[in-house]
Amino acid sequence: MGAHAPSEAVERTAIKKVSVRLVPFVALMFFVNYLDRTAVSFAEPNGMGQDLALTAAQFGFASGIFFLGYIVLEVPSNMALHRFGARRWLARIMVTWGIVSLLFTWVSNSEQLYALRFLLGVAEAGFFPGAILFLSQWVPARHRTKILGLFYLAQPLTTVFGAPLAGWLIGRHGLFGLEGWRVMFLFVSLPAIVLGVVAWFYLIDKPADAKWLTSAERDWLTRELAAENARKTGHEGKHAKGDLKAAFTSGRVWILAVVYFGFVYGLYALAFFLPTIINGFQEQYDTTFSVMDKAWITAIPYLPAAVVLFFWTRHATRHGTRTWHVAGPAVVGGLSIPLALYMGSPTATVAVITVTACAIFAALPVFWSVPSRFLTGAAAAAGIALINTAGNIAGFASSYITGWLKDWTGAYYVPLYLVGFFMLLSAALMIWLATRHRTGEPAPEPEHQSLEALR
Repeated sequence: MGAHAPSEAVERTAIKKVSVRLVPFVALMFFVNYLDRTAVSFAEPNGMGQDLALTAAQFGFASGIFFLGYIVLEVPSNMALHRFGARRWLARIMVTWGIVSLLFTWVSNSEQLYALRFLLGVAEAGFFPGAILFLSQWVPARHRTKILGLFYLAQPLTTVFGAPLAGWLIGRHGLFGLEGWRVMFLFVSLPAIVLGVVAWFYLIDKPADAKWLTSAERDWLTRELAAENARKTGHEGKHAKGDLKAAFTSGRVWILAVVYFGFVYGLYALAFFLPTIINGFQEQYDTTFSVMDKAWITAIPYLPAAVVLFFWTRHATRHGTRTWHVAGPAVVGGLSIPLALYMGSPTATVAVITVTACAIFAALPVFWSVPSRFLTGAAAAAGIALINTAGNIAGFASSYITGWLKDWTGAYYVPLYLVGFFMLLSAALMIWLATRHRTGEPAPEPEHQSLEALR
């Protein structure tokens, strides 16, 4: 045991430094990314929908067309990140999306809104899978769920803090002669440009170049990651090799893409339409909310979701990832979201939606620890991008279909039943996949309780 003590100490300090030095900054980038992406959901019920004369279907299309733009450059962008390095590519992405987001301040009709949402997707293409790939290349698999869980906290916390921030900015109506929702777009866009410039100087592509690690920590990380990649190659043969074809011919990649589709369908149905649903409480329950009231109510489901995400990923890290860490939340989310339709008050409805949000956010970071355990190199870049592309298709589909079905049926019953269906499908596919494949992850090491293969 004494012989292992030095390496265990080096492992602890190396992972701690990565967690403190890189994860918060990349999470902050994700926070700004998600806020810019979903700012339109706060703008629509607070003046933009009326000023641009948008129907629910038009708003859904404007929300969703972002993802079509993202899909256009998704895989090429992640391959470029693999080739040029995360520092340059993620910085470039942030600056360009910040500039496009800034232009929303002056949008004047639905056609311009569609065009800018599409361009925003093109500008942001590759950021999320690139961030996942970047963090996955800094820590061995047994620490990956913890690291991705810390990173993923930024997504629910974006709404926890972003919704009140958006509400406050919208309340600055008249600043610079702009409507409140235009003021919001102006001020949520600028941080992306600033962070993009900072990222160019702050991020480092690989552990071997990190001067803030000791030589022992750099050597340990480099050695562990190289050995892990070698094990994946030997374990999985051609499917783990660093070539583009491996990702597109792996059945597991395609199944995981469909699983992710279901989660993201639910995620963005809530993200884009929850503020509108809350706005509808006023007529449904004969009450009145201020802009800040609506912002705070929108934030409610996401704070418990962040707490559940943290402890769920911690449990998966300590005890080993199991199929139920992903499939279980999918079942809970799939059953709870339609139940929200039958609650008799805003409080009860938001409480059930909170359960759904907790389920979605608990599963997502654990899910993302899976692909990098059987793909490496260029195949990992392409595979993660391919899976995320399916999520972007879900983002478009959930946004447009939810709005279209709302206009067609006059209520959110059918759209939310469809959300439940897709999440239950994700659970079923995850269970089916686990019965047929192992991820190629080595068995857990007793001292570290590392991630083990889904079973």
